[in-house]
Amino acid sequence: MSELLELPVEAIAAAVRGGELTALQMVEASLQRIGEVEPRLGAFLGLESDEALQAAAAIDERRRRGERLGRLAGVPIARKDNLGLSGRRTGCASRILEGYVSPLTATAIERLIDEDAVFVGRTNMDEFAMGSSCENSAFQTTRNPWDTRLTPGGSSG
Repeated sequence: MSELLELPVEAIAAAVRGGELTALQMVEASLQRIGEVEPRLGAFLGLESDEALQAAAAIDERRRRGERLGRLAGVPIARKDNLGLSGRRTGCASRILEGYVSPLTATAIERLIDEDAVFVGRTNMDEFAMGSSCENSAFQTTRNPWDTRLTPGGSSG
């Protein structure tokens, strides 16, 4: 399944729309990879596995029924912790907002949902977006996946 994670976004969505790949397969591969690397990277503040699997299954069912699927059909997406999704936790990587559940969905998130993207979780960030290195979260420092001595944001090097 790791080869699925190398596919470009357009290829994933085209394969899901065409039935060569299911959204469920893509999301499962993504969640599996997150499980493998997350302990070293600290990229996620929370996974939304159940919701992602349900959304993927719904996309697959719509495809089986012949319904139109969006341009991002089945593409797993991680949501930055400052972009609200109604009914889900959104905390801006701050302990002040720990446990906060967004009553609204951000416009950017709505647009991705309209195109059938699947949200797998919320990612770490500098607290309240006050920084650019991802070292100033109230919870953890995120590491660069290619060199864990570095941070993924800013110009660490």
